[in-house]
Amino acid sequence: MTSEFPIYQVDAFTDDLFGGNPAAVVLLQEWLPDALLQKIAAENNLAETAFLVPERDLYHLRWFTPKLEIDLCGHATLASAQVVFEMLYPGRRSVTFLTRRAGPLTVTIQGDRLAMDFPARAPERVAAPTGLVDALGGAEPVEVWAAGKLMCVFETEGAVKALEPDFRKVAALDCFGVIATAPGNDGIDFVSRYFAPHAGIDEDPVTGSAHCTLVPYWARRLGKASLDARQISARGGRLFCEDRGERVSLAGRAVLYLEGRIFVPSK
Repeated sequence: MTSEFPIYQVDAFTDDLFGGNPAAVVLLQEWLPDALLQKIAAENNLAETAFLVPERDLYHLRWFTPKLEIDLCGHATLASAQVVFEMLYPGRRSVTFLTRRAGPLTVTIQGDRLAMDFPARAPERVAAPTGLVDALGGAEPVEVWAAGKLMCVFETEGAVKALEPDFRKVAALDCFGVIATAPGNDGIDFVSRYFAPHAGIDEDPVTGSAHCTLVPYWARRLGKASLDARQISARGGRLFCEDRGERVSLAGRAVLYLEGRIFVPSK
C-alpha cells in the first residue's frame, strides 16, 4: 500500500529559475515517521526538503537535509511560503509556521518580496580552531566568529570567491558548518558562502539561517540596520536584510519550478 502527497520544488532567493537555492515542499495531513521523512529528503536529494502539516490557519514545519533534520532553514521556509501564497491560498498576505526548535516563524508579502521574521544568532569572536585554515584550502581569515556555525571574515569579496575548501576537513571541524564572508561591491553590503558537508551539503547555494548570524555582525560593523546581501555560490542568491535586535528580517523572491505528487509506503 502506498500513500500520495503533493510536492513542489521552488528556487528561493532569486528572481530567475535555476538560480537561488532549490527546496522541496511536501504537504502532509499528519506527521509520517521520522525515518520515512528522512528517506523522502534523501530521495529528493536537495539541500532541504520542507514538510508542512496544517493546523487551522497555521502550518507545522520541519526541514530535512539528505542526511539529517535541522533546527532552522531560511530558503525552504521561503519556498514553503511561496507555495502557500501562490498555490494554496492566493491573496493571502501572511503565514505563520510553527517549528520545533526555532519557534513561530512568520512570512509576509512586502511588495514583490517575501519577508521572513527569524531569530537573530549574534556571533562571538573566537580563536581560529585547529585545522580551520587547512580546511579552507590554506586561506586564513582575518577574523573568526562563532554562533553554532563558524563565521570566517575575509578582507575582500575576491578572497571569498577564491576559496577552495577541503570538504572532508571542513566536516571534521567541531561546528555546524562554516560561513565565509567579506564586504561586498556595487551596492552590496556583504557577500558570503556557506559550507556544510556534515549535513550532506558541500556548499549550500543560498543560506537563510547563516544570515541570522551575518546580519547582526554586519549591522554592527557597518552601522546600519538595512543590508543588501548576496551569496556568491555558483547559483547565487540575493537577500534583503534588516537587523531588529533579537530578530532579523530576511526578504527575497522565489520561483516555482515543479508541482507533482510523491508515492511512499503507507504507515
